[in-house]
Amino acid sequence: MPGEDVAAQIVADLAAQILALDDRLKHIDKQIRETFRTHPQAEIIESLPGMGPILGTEFVVAAGDLAAYADAGHLASAAGLVPVPRDSGRRTGNLHRPKRYSRRLRRVFYMSAQTSIIREGPNRDFYLKKRGEGCKHVQAVIALARRRASVLWALLRDNRVFTPELPVAQAA
Repeated sequence: MPGEDVAAQIVADLAAQILALDDRLKHIDKQIRETFRTHPQAEIIESLPGMGPILGTEFVVAAGDLAAYADAGHLASAAGLVPVPRDSGRRTGNLHRPKRYSRRLRRVFYMSAQTSIIREGPNRDFYLKKRGEGCKHVQAVIALARRRASVLWALLRDNRVFTPELPVAQAA
């Protein structure tokens, strides 16, 4: 056919560009991973199922200084995971998604919750419990993301890594 050689050359050039771009992305991911692992709390963040070096880096960047959040509820609220009341007059219990929140922080918690339900464990159990209560998939994942915000807050506050078993209370 008349344009077959030209089309083959274009396809070969595009394939070479895609392979080069793939190599560049792998190199950038490696740099992000190495840089994140130098963070003092990287091991704690990465110990939470569903949080790898990429989401961990996004969390550190999006959350900033954790001293800015008084407790886990404030962190979850900043991520838009806590419903806000929109009551009026005698109408109460009218809860909606907040209008102002960090979309990046919400994405981190949502994606980590989504990833964590793949494997067996407490995250999947909580998700299935919420589904059993009648929640749709997105609602159950958001509920899990809210719970994970509290867990991550507690891990960072106590400076300990995640374990599926409950911590043993120590006598004072």
